This record gives sequence, C-alpha cells and structure tokens, in this order.
Amino acid sequence: MPTLDDTDLEILELLMADARRPWSEIAEAVDLSPPAVADRVERLQDAGVVRRFTLDLDRSQLRAGVPVLVRLRLATDGADALREALRGDDAVEHVFTTAEGDLVCVARVPDGDVPAWLEGMGEGGTAAIEDYTVTLLTDAEWTPSLGGTAFALDCAECGNTVTSEGETARLDGDLYHFCCGSCEARFTQRFEELAEGAD
Repeated sequence: MPTLDDTDLEILELLMADARRPWSEIAEAVDLSPPAVADRVERLQDAGVVRRFTLDLDRSQLRAGVPVLVRLRLATDGADALREALRGDDAVEHVFTTAEGDLVCVARVPDGDVPAWLEGMGEGGTAAIEDYTVTLLTDAEWTPSLGGTAFALDCAECGNTVTSEGETARLDGDLYHFCCGSCEARFTQRFEELAEGAD
C-alpha cells in the first residue's frame, strides 16, 4: 500500500482551508492534472483519511448563549449516556474525552445557566457527573492543521500500523488495509466465511 506523500499532505492542507476548492485550482498548486487530484482525493477517502467534506459554521453568529468550556468528572455508570447527550445537544460545539476519562465540551449555554443546562441532559446523564468546572470563554477558534502529522493506517486484522510493505484488499466494495499478507489472508478468510453463512 502506498504511503501518503508530500503531495497528499499539500492537497489535504488546501482542502482544509477550503473544501469547495476546485480540482483545477488544487492541481495547479500541486503541479498535477485535475483528474490526478481527484484520484488522490478518492484514494484518501478509501483509506479513511478524508471522511467527509463539511461546512464550517461560526456558531456564534447563529446562536445566542454564553460561550463556556465545561470539564465534567464522571462516575463510571452513565458516562456513555452523558457523552451521547452532549453530542446531541444543540448548545455543544465540541466534545472531548481526556485520558483521565473526563468529558470536556465547548458550548454556548442559554442564559449562561450551566447547572440548569446540565440538569436538562436527563437523569441518566447528570447521574454520571461527580463534579464539574466551568470556564467562561472570551473567544474560541478551531484551527486544525497537518503540521508535524505522521499518518498511519491501522491493520484491519490486528490493529498494528500499516507501513509501505502492507497490503490492501477490497472486499464487498470496501477497502481494507493490512500490515502483512498473513493478516490479509486471515481477515479475508473470516470475511468470506461470514458472507457464506449469511447466505
């Protein structure tokens, strides 16, 4: 399987700046033809590096509320329900899970009443909260970049990193990456057995 090269990274940077940029403009910037750029983007999508093209909204222009950063220390029970409640809440812009298992979210809380807003998460959600801290935000900016990023695909069979010596297989229309031929063979055999059993 080919690894990502500098041209791939440059294409990704251009798409991150403007996902609606025409292939012809990207092609000119990276010294390729527009069809070659389209092929590379399709390969990046197949590999799972590009999942979708999205719209980046300035939510502060669309919704009222007080911008806050909330860190929630959780009990073990109900953490999943609270995480899903936060993800589905209109006030929440980003949800992060820390290595300690805390949830951190950026939200625009109506009326700035964080306790009432958290109570609105439902009984299953608030029962999971042991403690929380709130920080008032004066500004928020989301600027993802590829600088210093080393891309690595995971083997579909064992989870190890797929290097340039890895294998790629398309099964039932989906592209899978493997670190070695034996992982590909095991995965393919199990895939085919499951497909036969489903018939």
